[in-house]
Amino acid sequence: MFLIIGALIVVGVIYLLLKRHESRMVLIAAGILMCIIAGKPMAALDAFAKSMTNAGLITSVCSCMGFAWCMKYTGCDKHLVVAIGKVLKKMGFLLIPGATLATFVVNIAIPSAAGCSAAVGVIFIPILMAAGVHPAMAAAAVKSGTYGSMLNPGLVHNGVIAKLAGTQITDVIGNHMMATVAGVIVAAVVLTVIAIVLKENKGYVPEGSVVDDDSFSVNAIYAIMPLVPVIILLLGSTKVVPALKMGVPQAMIIGAILALAATRKSPVELTKSFFNGMGDAYANIIGIIISVGVFVAGLKALGLIKALIAWMLNSTGIVKIAATFGPFLLALISGSGDAATVAFNEAVTPHAAEFGISTMNMGSIAALGGTLGRTISPIAGATIICAGIAGVDPMEVCKRNALGIVCALLVGMVLLLF
Repeated sequence: MFLIIGALIVVGVIYLLLKRHESRMVLIAAGILMCIIAGKPMAALDAFAKSMTNAGLITSVCSCMGFAWCMKYTGCDKHLVVAIGKVLKKMGFLLIPGATLATFVVNIAIPSAAGCSAAVGVIFIPILMAAGVHPAMAAAAVKSGTYGSMLNPGLVHNGVIAKLAGTQITDVIGNHMMATVAGVIVAAVVLTVIAIVLKENKGYVPEGSVVDDDSFSVNAIYAIMPLVPVIILLLGSTKVVPALKMGVPQAMIIGAILALAATRKSPVELTKSFFNGMGDAYANIIGIIISVGVFVAGLKALGLIKALIAWMLNSTGIVKIAATFGPFLLALISGSGDAATVAFNEAVTPHAAEFGISTMNMGSIAALGGTLGRTISPIAGATIICAGIAGVDPMEVCKRNALGIVCALLVGMVLLLF
């Protein structure tokens, strides 16, 4: 009986998320309800309290978002985007894949898909359109690169996987880096082929004016600043420069201080920006983690997690498919990959060894699946932003990206699970 009730509640949660209700409210309410039904009301509240103090996640996610807000305050993110945009103008037939790969790189430094789309889209999309690329294809080229955040140390999923695997965040990134990079290359190539087949790679004549970034003077030092913490962490973790081996918060603070020194902005305002970014991260990212913790506690209380694991153990042939496409489909239909992916990784990934899969690999493919699913969701914020800049329907953007993103997911699945 508990399993049936739990299944109905899960269906209700999915329905409410699809209707764009506040995800934290829905997850917490569902978790508390399931715990009450199971006769364990305190289990939900205990899970809430435990998730509030998840030190590893809080330090990484909050410091990264604090740094991102500093880059916005100093304007360094603008210099990076415009600098890449100037290079794109000279790429000729490589413009479409170049835009995708450039967006991917910027998204590493600006981990928010919506924030990256807004910053990059206003520069890259008009450049593509001015070069004759169809508006929907221009928006698709930018949108298909918005999962570079997979390589950002502050991405919540990297922190979750690191905690589950008992390792460092940089180790997790190193583990899935090849799959992630190979995926974006495949997505860019497939999108380019589709553009050529549809004859959308040239010939379009824009009606209105195009954003002109030529008048913006790029400062090379400013443009490098958003990438400094990532460079520090990569050099330190690969032992190229052992002295740079450090934690994520330390690298973010160093990056913020260097940006302050380079731009000579107000130390007071930069400090405020850093802490405001940290607060935003706790409310909107860690808040999801806390909510998912309560939801998973409810699933455990009703025995759904135990039943799911038993079913997967008896159906090992579909485990890899479930880990890959489960978060992908949920993110596709909900527009957000966070809740679905974190829930999967909290509930199923700890049992990865029982399925003959490493914890890092199962967690990584689930994270990649959720991120890619969000990338082609017509209701995702980043999709709506790109479509709005190009003046097209969001569905037109997703239709062009669908094949490339699915191919990217399959490549990631092969590299991580086979």
